[in-house]
Amino acid sequence: MIEFDRVTKRYADGSPAVADVSFTVPSHKTVVLVGSSGSGKTTLLRMVNRMVDPTSGRVLIDDVDVTTMDPVRLRRSIGYVLQSGGLLPHRTVVENIAIVPRLNGATRPDARERALTMLDTVGLDRDLASRFPAQLSGGQQQRVGVARALASDPNILLMDEPFGAVDPIVRRSLQHELRELQRTLGKTILFVTHDIDEALALADEIIIVAAHGAIAQRGTPTEILTRPANAFVAEFVGVDRPERRLRLADAAGVEVVTDASGRPIGTLER
Repeated sequence: MIEFDRVTKRYADGSPAVADVSFTVPSHKTVVLVGSSGSGKTTLLRMVNRMVDPTSGRVLIDDVDVTTMDPVRLRRSIGYVLQSGGLLPHRTVVENIAIVPRLNGATRPDARERALTMLDTVGLDRDLASRFPAQLSGGQQQRVGVARALASDPNILLMDEPFGAVDPIVRRSLQHELRELQRTLGKTILFVTHDIDEALALADEIIIVAAHGAIAQRGTPTEILTRPANAFVAEFVGVDRPERRLRLADAAGVEVVTDASGRPIGTLER
C-alpha cells in the first residue's frame, strides 16, 4: 500500500505545487490520478520514488516513510514508465530491459534471459531484442518501457502519462494490454494521465485532481460517471457530452447502442 499523509511540496518562491494532500493506493489495485496540466499529479507520483521529496508530510510504502529509505535502492525496487519511454538510445532493447536486474546483482546471462521473458510478457517478438530504440515504433518503445519497469518484478509500478505520445489506435491497444497484464500480475499501480477516458478504461479507482493536488473526487469509474461530486468534476468528466448519454435503438432486430446525437457506437450483447 502507498499512503500520502498530508503532503505538501513548495517551489523555491514558496508557492505550492501540491498542498496538504492525503490518499492511499491499495495494494494490487490500479489508481489513476487524472487532472489538467499543472495540477500536481506528476509531482505526487514522483514523491513515491523520491524523484521529489515533500516539503512537509509523508509518503509511506507499507507503513515505511520513503524518506528513511536509500533513494537508489528505492528506485530500483519500483517500476517507472515515462511518456517518452525513457530508453537509452545507445543500448539495444534487451540491454535496456536488463539494466535494473543487472544493477540488482543478476548475472549478465540471467539478466538477458529475464529481459527476453519480459519481451514475451509485453507481446513483443524476441527478434527485436538486438534493435535500438530508434528502430522501433512509438508503441513498441512504450512496450519496451513497460518491460523494463517489470524486469525486476517490482510490487509497485509508477506510470506517468506512458501512452500520451502514441496515436489513438496504439493507445487503445496499450491500454488493453496493461489491463491484461494487471489481471495476471496484480501490481500496485499509480497511473497519471490528463485523459479522463483513459482513466475510466484503466482504473480500479480514479482520483480527480484539481489545483495544487486538491482531490476533487475519488471513486470507481462508475461512481465518478454517475455521481460527480460537484460542477468541476461533472465538467471534467463531461457528463453532458453526447458520447456519455447512451441509448438503445433497434436495427432490424439488433440492439444498437447510440450516443445522444443518434450516432451508433456499438451493439448490445445480453
